[in-house]
Amino acid sequence: MAVNKVYDALLSSNRRADILAARDSIAADPKLVTPMTLMVLAIRLYDVGLRDDAVFWFYVAKDRYLVMAEVLDVQSPLLAQASDAVGSFVALAGPIINGYAFCDLAKQKALRAKALGWVESHPYEVMFMERFPAAPGDRAENLRRAVADAKERAAKERAYVDDPDNVAAMTAARKQNEADVRFCWK
Repeated sequence: MAVNKVYDALLSSNRRADILAARDSIAADPKLVTPMTLMVLAIRLYDVGLRDDAVFWFYVAKDRYLVMAEVLDVQSPLLAQASDAVGSFVALAGPIINGYAFCDLAKQKALRAKALGWVESHPYEVMFMERFPAAPGDRAENLRRAVADAKERAAKERAYVDDPDNVAAMTAARKQNEADVRFCWK
């Protein structure tokens, strides 16, 4: 595994203590931690049975990337590979991590809100480095707008899972595809 030379050894480990050490180190100094690294952290937390932590860091990784994508030109050759990697991680890990997250809607909503708050409180400093091409407009204003957009998306998600008809449909679909059996064990 090679996503960040500082964390690669810890994130490659099969020891829960190493994954926790990576998490704690990232949480202590998150300014330059890439969305890819955060996504791998989420996957590794899930692998070692720390599912709630996995959900939180998965949402942090997604939100950090989506905010970054409104501030930086993620289609530039300098960032395109990172963009592809995050998309692949979301496609591969998303169904599994969300499969677990939606076992408990109240907990999912709380973790989702906590993750978005974390992203807002810990802006990715790479967005302000001149060597990375920016999206059109002022970076600080784009960041403000990106966080507002993320909050709007989260509010729509919350409204969706607050609707009893949607919950009933989700519950029926989870039962049909045995999601609760596959993902909700303790």
